[in-house]
Amino acid sequence: MIVKRKNGYYVLSEKTRRNLGGPYRTRAEAQKRLRQVEFFKHK
Repeated sequence: MIVKRKNGYYVLSEKTRRNLGGPYRTRAEAQKRLRQVEFFKHK
């Protein structure tokens, strides 16, 4: 999941809310990271 915070966008785990990447300046950068995480999760 992508969350907007004061210093940028973060990619967080759905279940544990663990940080998986960030801060990113744009939502598109965070979306790209989320796709990477999902790719390796299902590999």
